[in-house]
Amino acid sequence: MNEQLNVGSHDLPITEELAAFMRTGWADTRRTDLAPLAVAPWAAKRRATLAARFPGERLIVPSGELQARSNDDDHRFRTHSAFAYLTGDTEPGDVLVIEPSGEAVLYVRPRSPREEGEEFYRDRRFGEFWVGRRPDLVEAQALYQVECAHIGTLKLDGPARLLRGVDSQVDAGVAKNDGDAEFQSFLSEMRLVKDEWEVGELQFAVDATTRGFEDVVRALPEALKHVRGERYLEGVFGLRSRLEGNAVGYQSIVASGAHANVLHWTRNDGKLNGNELLLLDAGIETDSLYTADITRTIPLSGTFDPVQRQIYELVYEAQNAGIAALRPGARFRDFHRAAMRVIAEGLHEWGLLEDSPDSLMETGLYRRYTVCSSGHMLGLDVHDCAKARAEVYLDGVLEEGQVLTVEPGLYLQADDLTLPEEFRGIGVRIEDDLVITSDGARLMSAGLPRHPAEVEAWMSVLLSQ
Repeated sequence: MNEQLNVGSHDLPITEELAAFMRTGWADTRRTDLAPLAVAPWAAKRRATLAARFPGERLIVPSGELQARSNDDDHRFRTHSAFAYLTGDTEPGDVLVIEPSGEAVLYVRPRSPREEGEEFYRDRRFGEFWVGRRPDLVEAQALYQVECAHIGTLKLDGPARLLRGVDSQVDAGVAKNDGDAEFQSFLSEMRLVKDEWEVGELQFAVDATTRGFEDVVRALPEALKHVRGERYLEGVFGLRSRLEGNAVGYQSIVASGAHANVLHWTRNDGKLNGNELLLLDAGIETDSLYTADITRTIPLSGTFDPVQRQIYELVYEAQNAGIAALRPGARFRDFHRAAMRVIAEGLHEWGLLEDSPDSLMETGLYRRYTVCSSGHMLGLDVHDCAKARAEVYLDGVLEEGQVLTVEPGLYLQADDLTLPEEFRGIGVRIEDDLVITSDGARLMSAGLPRHPAEVEAWMSVLLSQ
């Protein structure tokens, strides 16, 4: 895996004299005070589980590669979730290999030596002067508590199962294996049940996100004055995400008025109207890459009007029904069906759909106003475990330790002529994060109010500060 230096086209050539001068006069900055990452003992258990699942096989999991944003400007690197789960490492171009013996080796790009070569001051992608310090091999081993080797010594020949689509160079060097798809699925399924450390990280993400939502409410008076009020609020939440975590866990949805009916509205370029609702779907990702995923729909005036409250209360009751259906042994889809039953009953009572709730559940006509499912697994990815087989996830049963969202919504499009005019353009979603316990589920995001009266009281306090 030999690479040339990544230098800019406008960099001047290096003279022999400058190269020699750059190799001398540097202090020893090696660190001997590094403690293992908190995740290290948990990651070791996970690697052992993976090795036991595929005994006698070579297993390869890359961290990922940098992606160009524009010319020589790269997107901020975010390691592949499976790699983070197994190592705690977050550097581009690293590769974890579990040998047939079960022994694991983490191949990393160590620090560039100052006494030889030019990478440390010339390479724009990996040079220490350009992107910051990396641990050397001894430091990496202290941090990750796994044998570490130089990435340049990695041999890709021979049979192996590979997590494909993560690093193009590794993909090119490893022959395709019929078992790669099974390997990918298992790497996802391993994360279905969270261990104690993961639940703690997710709770931190949820708590930080709660503080971010409070920041947004406090910022409403200024945001309402701005021509791009949605983007103003996106920035407010983004600041909290960078102060307390790695970043946002996904692109924040800051959707006011009819924008709330665009399920993945991330343009966030609208002006706020004080008479409308704001749907905020956002989550902070921790430094260990676990993310929260919370949605609140709030009145920009601080008070729901009667129609807004009517719609909100139906979604609130649907969410309550979904949460009540969570328990070990329940089927994963049960909470969605429970929430949608309430939605169907409400739409029928309002006279929007004439068929009985039983019939609506059969035909799915209620879905015109709900569109999507009511929740998903949560963890290192906002839609976690996405490559797990249906029989153990979507069609499976809930287990203690799983973390998931419950997020029913009503999306009443502005141009929907089946709706009364006063309903059109209103979108409401309420989303919370929960961990399955031995007898039900614990609401991790209880710090944010859900009931409309509690939302109004919460906003009143924050806006008065």
